[in-house]
Amino acid sequence: MEWQNFSDSPCNLCPRNCRADRKNGEKGYCFSSEKPVVARAALHMWEEPCISGEKGSGAVFFSGCGLRCAYCQNFEIAASRRGKEITVEHLADIFLNLQKKGAANINLVTPDHYVIPVIQAVLQAREKGLKLPVVYNCSGYEKSEVIEALKGIVDIFLTDFKYMEEETAEKYSRAPDYPQVAKKALNAMIKTAGKPVFDETGMMQKGVIVRHLLLPGHKRNARAVIKYVYDTYGDDVYLSLMNQYTPFERLKGKKEYEKLCRKVTKREYESIVEYALLLGVKNAFIQEGETAKESFIPAFDGEGV
Repeated sequence: MEWQNFSDSPCNLCPRNCRADRKNGEKGYCFSSEKPVVARAALHMWEEPCISGEKGSGAVFFSGCGLRCAYCQNFEIAASRRGKEITVEHLADIFLNLQKKGAANINLVTPDHYVIPVIQAVLQAREKGLKLPVVYNCSGYEKSEVIEALKGIVDIFLTDFKYMEEETAEKYSRAPDYPQVAKKALNAMIKTAGKPVFDETGMMQKGVIVRHLLLPGHKRNARAVIKYVYDTYGDDVYLSLMNQYTPFERLKGKKEYEKLCRKVTKREYESIVEYALLLGVKNAFIQEGETAKESFIPAFDGEGV
């Protein structure tokens, strides 16, 4: 299978190409060695309506991250400060347990640095009766060839598209190549998952949702992302425009992150929603009310692991 062409030792799974010897315990740029580390596996109600629905999405939160944004909303697990190391067999059982609990899907949150054991676990779980769609919930900073190798494994891509500005990508994520990498990855996701497909209850079964988290003071970048995605793919993807950015104490006092030390204003968010409407965007999710609260961040307490 195509995914067997990739390796986590020396690691070539993500655009960082750090070449860490993860099989022998060396940690990569993602703070992770070979075996998957999971911080939480539970029904999650805070995704887009066609992902969470009324049942909840079966969200499996993996520790570590190859992007590691300065403003990360899941900082504790991105920096691998939470989580339990598990086997492929255990991960497959987690998927099956979430199915038993009534999950609408299996939602792999930041899985890219564990893509090999994740694929193995999905295949094992399917042999034991897993029937749910698999969601690949990622940062957008993915190798397109890895995404293409997920055909037949992943049904839905729930991906960020954070930056169209190289300078902003470098400043906040140390990834000036993010715009070009994300463009190629998104194209691969469209080819792999195809056009959106929903069941009779409105739950997505196949397709791509592109998320953009509006950062305070960065409307120009947001407009550029929206325009690129809609001009390129039209109604073949769903946009999810998010206003839930939460400022954290760890950024205060650092001049380079000065803009990030406040919430997004109502006017800022409304302006990018209006921009999307003016472009003709029809397939989009928007957020209403007060979402920039730390209470929207789940407790990474090992539940379900």
